[in-house]
Amino acid sequence: MLTVHEVSRMTGVSIRALHYYDQIGLLHPAKSTDAGYRLYDDTELERLQQILLFRELEFPLKEIKKILDSPNFDKNLALDQQITLLKMKKEHLERLIDLALETKKKGADYMDFSAFDTQKIEEYTRKAKETWGHTEAFQEYEEKAKIRSQKEEKDMQKAFMELFVEFGKMKKEDPTSEAVQAQVKKLQDYITDHFYTCTNEILQSLGEMYVGDNEFTENIDRAGGEGTAQFVAEAIKRYQ
Repeated sequence: MLTVHEVSRMTGVSIRALHYYDQIGLLHPAKSTDAGYRLYDDTELERLQQILLFRELEFPLKEIKKILDSPNFDKNLALDQQITLLKMKKEHLERLIDLALETKKKGADYMDFSAFDTQKIEEYTRKAKETWGHTEAFQEYEEKAKIRSQKEEKDMQKAFMELFVEFGKMKKEDPTSEAVQAQVKKLQDYITDHFYTCTNEILQSLGEMYVGDNEFTENIDRAGGEGTAQFVAEAIKRYQ
């Protein structure tokens, strides 16, 4: 694990910013020592990278938190958007460099303002934001999040992970058993009550994400023990 000072040196994010991220619930340390030192593991570093990627898309921290905390966050889609945006910014920077070189070569009288046009970048950023901010599920999640306090949000996330603790205790059972399927229904109802309407189709997608996304898998296995994410995914697959 890394201390907050080590994370700051490695990432370039100031210690003050890391403390603020913790304060607003955007990035909590994995744990704190008895002396009060914050410690971060690979899961937190991966989340920090996602935060910084969204910052490149010019998302406010409040929006980033809601997106990353949403159970249907698609990390691969976010990464694809980031790659596209970075390529567009790279091309924009190269045009500015070419303009500066050409101006130096031809003299100060040479003018070409087309290199300053960022319309395509702005349009792509706007569409990327719409991807996350204007889906029906995200809007529903956002509305519910507005009326929750920070403590309620923390308690809600804790209760959500407790569902996977319960799944972990069932791992030796048949995923199709009545008890396990009832637990899947409990998970679906919890997501509907606290996040957004969790249809069977969305639930199936979440099950695939629980084993297809390392961060989801690690968090679920941390709660319920190794193999819990795979068990939950299998139980969801059998859910009718």
